[in-house]
Amino acid sequence: MYGGFIYNLYVSLCAMTALVTGVAGFIGFHLAKRLISSGVNVVGFDNINTYYDIDLKLSRLKHLENISKVSSGKYSFVKGALEDYQTLNQVFKKYDINNVVNLAAQAGVRYSIENPMAYIQSNLVGFGNILEACRYNRIQHLVYASSSSVYGGNTKMPFSETDGVDHPISMYAATKKSNELMAHSYSHLYELPTTGLRFFTVYGPWGRPDMALFLFTKSIIEGKPIDVFNNGKMIRDFTYIDDIIESMVRVIDKPPTKSNSFDLKTLNPSESWSPFRVFNIGNANPINLMSYIKSIEECLSKKAIINYLPMQPGDVTATSADTHLLEEWINFKPNTSINKGIEQFIEWFVNFYSYKNIL
Repeated sequence: MYGGFIYNLYVSLCAMTALVTGVAGFIGFHLAKRLISSGVNVVGFDNINTYYDIDLKLSRLKHLENISKVSSGKYSFVKGALEDYQTLNQVFKKYDINNVVNLAAQAGVRYSIENPMAYIQSNLVGFGNILEACRYNRIQHLVYASSSSVYGGNTKMPFSETDGVDHPISMYAATKKSNELMAHSYSHLYELPTTGLRFFTVYGPWGRPDMALFLFTKSIIEGKPIDVFNNGKMIRDFTYIDDIIESMVRVIDKPPTKSNSFDLKTLNPSESWSPFRVFNIGNANPINLMSYIKSIEECLSKKAIINYLPMQPGDVTATSADTHLLEEWINFKPNTSINKGIEQFIEWFVNFYSYKNIL
């Protein structure tokens, strides 16, 4: 049964031409790599902005070029911004796109407090352009990045897609909630199948330099203090990148359909009378931040120098994903342990940045 599912998935993917926006980013890079290796024709789209180290983004793109040379899937890259609708629409026309995975966005909760206009342009105007291009080009399925941040001030754990998400506590979260609402309107008006994925703290090789694992590892190696907010009293549902990608390729291949049993009286936020779904995509096994740091210390055989700080504006003390809806939808459950995931990241990190005599 399982082998048949994988074979059918492979056949379906090989018939696809996918646009992956944010392809120079962490998740976009890994997804494009997996799709190309599976025989999918991928068009990558990214503006390569300066939010973090451009050299890391360019290294990811170079790696994708190398992968495409030994894979059956074709790969093309277009530099552009979602806010530029003309360029975006030309990409749809030129490459005959039939599936879209929108991962391009202005990332970061804390930066959204400093520069909210960047989020309005990229995450709202840009996403609106994606929806319009998908509408006019009759896209089979739009999968897009939402975020666990949409749960905002919710305190009920674990977070469920059936929970209300009407109280965001950062501009970043507000834009992601807005993306879900915008997607639903297009699913309703134009029968565009859309699936939103609420990512929970993704980590792994080639990860972003502004994320905790990257910052902690670099500082511990170099003997510098690490900033630990809320005095370490934080819980996160850390999700390894390979589990994220496996989930995503299965989601791409299963566009949502209208729910015939949808109850208009209760209005379940997780589904719709339209071809629309949102899913949590997490590990469903949250751990304490201090335990996470301990795992990094053990892997590096070096203690961290910890600078305890109060809670940051826009942040939350805990995240925990209820993932049973996604598991039922795609027949897959993330299974990478936190220790294995951290080991894989650190092995990549010390090699990529040429740290000597670390492992």
